[in-house]
Amino acid sequence: MKTTHLLYLHGFRSSPQSLKARLMAARVRELHPGVVWCCPQLPPSPAAAMALIRALTADWPRESMAVVGSSLGGFYATRLALETGCRLVLLNPSVHPARSLARHLGEQIGWQNPAESFHFRREHIDELRALEDERVPAPERTLAVVAQGDEVLDWREMVARYPGAQLHLREGGDHALSDFETAHLDAVLDFLRLA
Repeated sequence: MKTTHLLYLHGFRSSPQSLKARLMAARVRELHPGVVWCCPQLPPSPAAAMALIRALTADWPRESMAVVGSSLGGFYATRLALETGCRLVLLNPSVHPARSLARHLGEQIGWQNPAESFHFRREHIDELRALEDERVPAPERTLAVVAQGDEVLDWREMVARYPGAQLHLREGGDHALSDFETAHLDAVLDFLRLA
């Protein structure tokens, strides 16, 4: 089954203007203009973010939709894949964001636009905990791109979270996957089988 609807979810403090999101959007527009592409700005509240994600994909065909999630977006993408059975691509996914983001409470500045800021609150950690789901997404429908050089998250936790998934494990690298265009983009698009 070809993918006809594609959702991209950015990470914490990121946006649809991230390099990976822009590269994906450009490639999809160029080579697969018939694919429905959606890359929303996610709100700071995890509960609100999941509500938005569910609303945006509510009428999408489950058998031909897919989601790509980077970092915290990977956590949300995993939850969506568990709920819908859709194809899933993870880019250095956050596995335990309630733990890893606990040290980021307070005022946060956006990566792509330093003029944009938001307040990350203690209740957001509780919302992340409420979204945790230890079930494993369908391994045959999951691709994980993981950099061992990730300076933010533990690559071993990422690999362990998705047993049996197709894995692109990169020696070195970084959390942003700075080599995404040259080392990973084609593999991600091949896995997605876009219409």
